[in-house]
Amino acid sequence: MDSLSLLWTVPLLAAGLYWFICILGPAEQKGKHATAISGGSISAEKVQDKYKQYWSFFLRPKEIETAEKVPDFVDTFYNLVTDIYEWGWGQSFHFSPSVPGKSHAEATRLHEEMAADLIQARSGHRILDVGCGVGGPMRAIAAHSGANVVGITINEYQVQRARFHNKKARLESLCEVVCGNFLHMPFPDDSFDGAYSIEATCHAPKLDEVYAQVFRVLKPGALYVSYEWVTTDKFRASEAQHVETIEGIERGDALPGLRSYADIAESARRVGFEVVEERDLALPPSHPWWTRLKMGRVAYWRNHLLISVLSAVGIAPKGTLDVHQMLFQTADHLTRGGDTGIFSPMHMILCRKPISS
Repeated sequence: MDSLSLLWTVPLLAAGLYWFICILGPAEQKGKHATAISGGSISAEKVQDKYKQYWSFFLRPKEIETAEKVPDFVDTFYNLVTDIYEWGWGQSFHFSPSVPGKSHAEATRLHEEMAADLIQARSGHRILDVGCGVGGPMRAIAAHSGANVVGITINEYQVQRARFHNKKARLESLCEVVCGNFLHMPFPDDSFDGAYSIEATCHAPKLDEVYAQVFRVLKPGALYVSYEWVTTDKFRASEAQHVETIEGIERGDALPGLRSYADIAESARRVGFEVVEERDLALPPSHPWWTRLKMGRVAYWRNHLLISVLSAVGIAPKGTLDVHQMLFQTADHLTRGGDTGIFSPMHMILCRKPISS
């Protein structure tokens, strides 16, 4: 190769590598680059061991059905996946119905703003985000409603990421993040004007326990909305493929066990809530929420190749490739759940704490 060709080739290769990693790599809500993927609060040399530990939970299913074991189980999962979620999905760790003419980011924001509108959040209100992740919904709801939003997450690394994003978005005056277990919330009774959870309470071993905590901290008359992960009326426990799909979703998303849609309102009523409204937001006329997963298959292979390279050269922690592979397999199960209609991640229930409880 002559010197002139070399002069052109090197910059082109450098530009191509930069585009592949820094432009193509980040999610549409840019907050994390591929070269910065970590194991959260887990040190790099322990990521692979923690991944194996996560899978070992499923060898002892009775342990992940108890409140004592769930915090470690869920905390380990989110240490492993938070950076990958931010990089490959965005700052809102949930699904939303596709909206014709809208981007995924816009559809996500509309789905979050609907939660704020359902609980009638407004300026001056103190609102609780139950299972806030890195705070994507929190920031959207605070900006939309003007309310002060307090989020709780079990994962300390997510607290750090949420505070970073809150400050970057200049919403730290409206958004507060607390590290804690939503089965034992560190908040006084009757201290919130409203609450919401977006695809988060699925991590609770018993829904009654988290609903009871939300009920306790809400002021009398306040509203609570939750988007729940459920099996639908189309699910058949006698069909092996249905069971395989649901178990695949559970294993890949740190779930003690998916609940039936029929159980949600009963849990709410048992702890004292009045059920104002209940419906599956995934049903027509809504457009499929799993379209984004299908469209992302090419992006997955690009990302998987990139993580392979970063792992090989020691930039990404050993074990990151295994975690990414797990998430891709889970995406297949989620897509199948959506296609068959046996699973919904957005069974909505709107509740009110009675004035006299």
